[in-house]
This record gives sequence, structure tokens and C-alpha cells, in this order.
Amino acid sequence: MGFWDIFWFIIWSFFFVAYLMVLFSIIGDLFRDRELNGWWKALWIIFLIFVPFLTSLVYLIARGRGMAERSATQAHAAKQATDSYIRDVAGKSPSDEIADAAKLLEAGTITTEEYEMLKAKALS
Repeated sequence: MGFWDIFWFIIWSFFFVAYLMVLFSIIGDLFRDRELNGWWKALWIIFLIFVPFLTSLVYLIARGRGMAERSATQAHAAKQATDSYIRDVAGKSPSDEIADAAKLLEAGTITTEEYEMLKAKALS
């Protein structure tokens, strides 16, 4: 194999992987779209199987804006879910923990020694 054979192999491999990414992106968008009827989804899939390049081009032209909006909406929802999870898992700030311990001390639920231990743990 010569240099040009390897070069063209790399170029064709790149285009094939790019095509697969577009194809899976379109299929993912089809099933993410809640407004599109199931029959239309099936029709798009059938055309993607039998006339893949033309169908991909038509899909990107006809539904590209909606595709971008659905993708952005999904990314925003995933970010919100991640942020919410991080806030829930992260716990309270040290000042919040000390304030809660002070309320427990005032209510007589814990002793002064326990309050001091909770305060030291929160500040560490």
C-alpha cells in the first residue's frame, strides 16, 4: 500500500463516520420529536434505509431548525437535572449546619457538648 492508498482510506473513513453520525443524529431526533406522528417517523426511517443520502439532506434542510431546538432543550433539561442532583448531594453549607445545630441546642434536643462537636465538624 502506498501513501495515496492510505490517504484515501483515511478520507473515506472520515466521511463514512461523519455520515454515520448524521444518520444516528437524525434517527435520535426522529424519536425525540413528540409532535411528529408515528407513521411519519416510520416513513422517514424507510426513506433513510432505501435512499439514505438524499433523505438525510432533505431532513436536515426541512427539519434542521426543529432538530437544533430539540437538542438544545434536551441539553438544557440535562444540565438542570445535573445541577439539581449536585445541589441535593452536596449538602448544606457550614453556616447552615451550625444554624441547624443551634436550633437543636435551643430546643434542648442536644447538649452543649454535642453542639460543639457538630460545630467543629461543620467547620472542618
